[in-house]
Amino acid sequence: MGDAGSEPRLILLCGPPGSGKTTPAKRLAGEIPAVRLCPDEWMADLGVDLFDENTRDRLERRFWEHAQELPALGQNVILEFGFWGRSERDEKRLRARALGFPVELRYLATPVDELCRRLEVRNRQGAPGTAPVGRELLEEYLRLFQAPGDDELALVDEPLS
Repeated sequence: MGDAGSEPRLILLCGPPGSGKTTPAKRLAGEIPAVRLCPDEWMADLGVDLFDENTRDRLERRFWEHAQELPALGQNVILEFGFWGRSERDEKRLRARALGFPVELRYLATPVDELCRRLEVRNRQGAPGTAPVGRELLEEYLRLFQAPGDDELALVDEPLS
């Protein structure tokens, strides 16, 4: 169940690879508590290539269906998708609000050099649920990533903690 005195909510974690979504997601899931849905971990556990976009899309759609059910049952939900595009974030926010629950957007702004450093470490460690991402691929991803601006951040609810 969510924090006493607060409505169950949807928490969107936004950031490119290496921005540090998983660490705060795990911490937050234990603190508030919340169900944390992370496609990378599920795909790795199922033996699916983390670059398989069709499977990722199907899994994220299923997670989204599940995420819309959980707040009605009193459960906070953390979606650890990255949410690279404004339209995707808007869709989730508007649908959650239509269902009557608050929405947080937690954007992890991380400098490019720090992203590269973290990804180098992660690539060397080869931990389950992580895909190797080099600087060239990261730069390609960053060209696609739309960081939320102040106007967008003003549309979401204040974080619980």
